Amino acid sequence: MKELQYLNKYFIKYKYHFLIGVIITIVAQFFTLYTPKLVGDSIKILDHSQLAPEVIKSKLIHNIVMILVTTLVAGFLTFLMRQTLIVMSRHIEFDLKNEVFQQYERLTQNFYKQNRTGDLMNRISEDVGRVRQYVGPAVMYSINTIIRFAVVTVQMYIVSPKLTLYSLLPLPILAYSIFKISSEINKRSTAYQQNLSKLSTFTQEMFSGIRVIKAYALEGQKQDDFAQLSKESKTKNLDLAKVQSLFGPFMILLIGISNLVVIYVGGMMYINGSIPDIGVIAQFILYINMLTWPVASLGWVSSMVQEAEASQKRINEFLKVVPEIQNTVKERTDINGKISFENVSFTYQDTNIEALKNISFTLNKGETLAILGKTGSGKSTVLSLISRLYDVENGQVKIDAQNIKNLNLYDVRDHIGFVPQDAFLFSDSIKNNIKFGKEDASDEEVIDAAKKAVVHKNIVKFKNQYDTVLGERGITLSGGQKQRVSIARAMIKNAPILLLDDCLSAVDTETEEAILNNLTEFCKDKTTIIVSHRVSSAKNADQIIILEDGKIIQQGSHNQLVNIEGYYKELYFKQLSEKELQ
Repeated sequence: MKELQYLNKYFIKYKYHFLIGVIITIVAQFFTLYTPKLVGDSIKILDHSQLAPEVIKSKLIHNIVMILVTTLVAGFLTFLMRQTLIVMSRHIEFDLKNEVFQQYERLTQNFYKQNRTGDLMNRISEDVGRVRQYVGPAVMYSINTIIRFAVVTVQMYIVSPKLTLYSLLPLPILAYSIFKISSEINKRSTAYQQNLSKLSTFTQEMFSGIRVIKAYALEGQKQDDFAQLSKESKTKNLDLAKVQSLFGPFMILLIGISNLVVIYVGGMMYINGSIPDIGVIAQFILYINMLTWPVASLGWVSSMVQEAEASQKRINEFLKVVPEIQNTVKERTDINGKISFENVSFTYQDTNIEALKNISFTLNKGETLAILGKTGSGKSTVLSLISRLYDVENGQVKIDAQNIKNLNLYDVRDHIGFVPQDAFLFSDSIKNNIKFGKEDASDEEVIDAAKKAVVHKNIVKFKNQYDTVLGERGITLSGGQKQRVSIARAMIKNAPILLLDDCLSAVDTETEEAILNNLTEFCKDKTTIIVSHRVSSAKNADQIIILEDGKIIQQGSHNQLVNIEGYYKELYFKQLSEKELQ
């Protein structure tokens, strides 16, 4: 139960739901006690043959009416109990899912490199669902069971202490069995949840990469892989189900034994005159059967608690992760856009690759910097450090002459328009994807941004135009269209800093030139960094940096670099000759 202690704060938050539910449960149990007493009394009446038939009939009708009334009241109170305790569990489920999701948002890039999407999805869905079973049905039935046991056993003891003792003899065996079986359920439930995460991860990856699978005709192989994972999941689930299935029959067996004990011992006591009338035996049988569901539910509750414990442990593993990037500054910050790197070095923890080595440059507000270099030279890392997706180890990244760590994290990111290398779009309309950069943007602003990104003409050709809903990750659009919609999304934000990470690689040179012309006008008062493999994207920049193995090997303007031997000059003439050949 150690892991489940994390949920105590939610029980405190919803204490009124909890307390009212407990009170209603207690009251409901007192009403359920009337039925066995009235049945026992009715048998006692029938046993007294000296009473007149009219009196017997009158008393029986009275008892039947009272049984109906008390049963209806107990049923209504049980309904109210569910309305408080089960509704409380839904509130807790809502809060826990939001807490997990917020934690996912806070966690850094390193976390997502080390954990798979399917596993993360499983924890916020399957695991949270199992935890809800604990805070709802498990808690409700536990309270119901404890109160019913207390109320019923006290009433049984008042009627006949000796018969009560004999009737409850199987309970120690029951308690020991629950303890042993529960520990096995916990072990098997953990194994099943871990396998379920693998299955979710595999499925998510297959759906995302379905085009590649089809292109390589690997459907059969992937079907076999999925079947193998499914088989493992089925095996582990069956192992869990086999242990869980022991509870029901075992509980019913023990209850049946208790009934036999009541009939035999109670019958002998009636013969010996230890109990006043045979109605007591009927009363005890009903009491024992009143305990049947609570006792049987102990196994189910124990199973739910063990599964919730395993699931909450998996959730806690993520909730206890401290994000590497912390927002230590609460004051709001106004950002103009001057950027400087001072002897910055950076190594990726997951691969131990040193991406940047002693990088220094300064970019004033309104200036444009182009970064060129071979794949893996560290270009994208520069942009990641500016948007503080990672923190530098050595040196300083400064914005407006202040260390980026001393600025409000959310202000920094709010003042950056970022177009990633992988143009990710959401499964939403094109309009809403563009408005992602500015949620309150008007339709005119959306169209204007699309025109600047040279994608408006493509959009209006769709049947639903800007209301066209995209497939997952924007699969409806071509690579070039996705890049241009991403550019429009960044432009509509109109942030003082604009970061473009090789976002024109999938467009033709004519479209690229049109976009760059629009960007030149748009970025006059903005600090802009363009990462590219093309000289055409860099030639109009105020500064150009060439990176190789994380180091700056050339730095200057287009005119300066094209006139000296080196990487930039070679690349310029190579791409110039390729353009002439086209």
